[in-house]
Amino acid sequence: MSPRSGRPELAEYRRKRDFAATAEPAGGEDAGTPGGDGRFVVQLHDASTRHFDFRLESRGVLKSWAVPKGPSSDPRDKRLAVPTEDHPLECRDVEGVIGEGYGAGTVLVWNTGTYRNLSRRHGEPVPFADALDAGHVSFWLDGGKLRGGYALTRLRDGAWLLVKERDRYAHGGGSPSPERVRSARTHRTLRQIAREEGG
Repeated sequence: MSPRSGRPELAEYRRKRDFAATAEPAGGEDAGTPGGDGRFVVQLHDASTRHFDFRLESRGVLKSWAVPKGPSSDPRDKRLAVPTEDHPLECRDVEGVIGEGYGAGTVLVWNTGTYRNLSRRHGEPVPFADALDAGHVSFWLDGGKLRGGYALTRLRDGAWLLVKERDRYAHGGGSPSPERVRSARTHRTLRQIAREEGG
């Protein structure tokens, strides 16, 4: 499939990348998991500015936010989440070194798992994609490192806040330290990935 064809939701993602120069996936026609639930991934991205990428599967793509300080397990922490372009579902598995160009840097898969949509309006369930469009989603994460309820809320300036709900998985541990983070897939650190795959 041509990188310029396929899902229209990925047009911005493809516009920013030269697929002759990057190993990132162009994105296929995988429609993902039907309904309001799906998979999620959190990646640590050592790009021009180090940040965590928080991605939730919806409408056959990964809805994505850059979270500078990373997700927190403490409900008192309100984490800024800056929306980025939709990513292909194949990006769930991206770990390694992205060469020169947009997004260049080392990527580590910190956490992955599934989520359940908990969004409601006036006591009634709301489809996840509709709740996203409305600017507030609630969901339950089942991951190796992140568990329990979380919410994303859009602010007036277009940024979002990612906040942990108060439940049995809430604790004061805060966010992970990027220097100590290890891959959920290979147990490597950012430095090890950069050394082994940076060429």
